[in-house]
Amino acid sequence: MRKYETMFIVNPTIDDESRNALLEKIKALIEANGEIISYDEWGKRRLAYKIDKHAEGYYVLIQFTANPEFIKELERVYKITDGILRFLVVKLEK
Repeated sequence: MRKYETMFIVNPTIDDESRNALLEKIKALIEANGEIISYDEWGKRRLAYKIDKHAEGYYVLIQFTANPEFIKELERVYKITDGILRFLVVKLEK
């Protein structure tokens, strides 16, 4: 198991109920394949540049442990999930 950190930006125009369902889906996926170390919702922030005509986004930061094979699956889920504008997964140093 290695340590990873992921940050993703959720579309700010979706309603709170849909956003919470999306966040729970991502958390459940990570917990099923690893362990969450920290979970931090930064909330709505201004973007450095517009993404899909949005000037703001809802930021979420998660630190977790998982097997390296899981990262490709997580990125695949990010890509096909409506409502996620951008994402990044990085491996943390030990």
